[in-house]
Amino acid sequence: MRLYFHCLFAVALAGLVLPSSSAETKEKAEFQLSKDEQAIVDLTNAARAKDKLEPLKVNPTLCEVARAHAANMAKKEKMEHVLDGKNPAQRVTAAGYRYRRMAENIAYSNQLGPKRIVAGWMDSPMHRENILNERFREIGVGIARSKDGDVYYTQVFGTQLRR
Repeated sequence: MRLYFHCLFAVALAGLVLPSSSAETKEKAEFQLSKDEQAIVDLTNAARAKDKLEPLKVNPTLCEVARAHAANMAKKEKMEHVLDGKNPAQRVTAAGYRYRRMAENIAYSNQLGPKRIVAGWMDSPMHRENILNERFREIGVGIARSKDGDVYYTQVFGTQLRR
């Protein structure tokens, strides 16, 4: 059984935002998490609740970023924060999410499900710090399977830049 984790934290005071169209708004309104993605959100928020922290709200844009990164890792069979020359902050900014701070946790395993993945993140000081960071307000989750059956997980945390 293999289990690997990575995390990254970034802070920015400014970012770019692209105007959203009504089609994007409708698409985001129809957004749904998979069962396993929802389990990761629920387990993450349960861990936060134990520390009396506010639950993270699912953000469709952050999920889009997390899903795309998980799929790219699975396609390349590589667990890395930087793929195709882009780091997490660049991916989030490119998606139009203006953030004050953001972070990313990644993992992959050939056998473990959401419960064990979140438990593994909670056992890792850096991942735990991202999950329990009181300054984060939103989360995105993505899960993808490689052709060899390994499952890649991405959590993207964020707090939007207020105008």
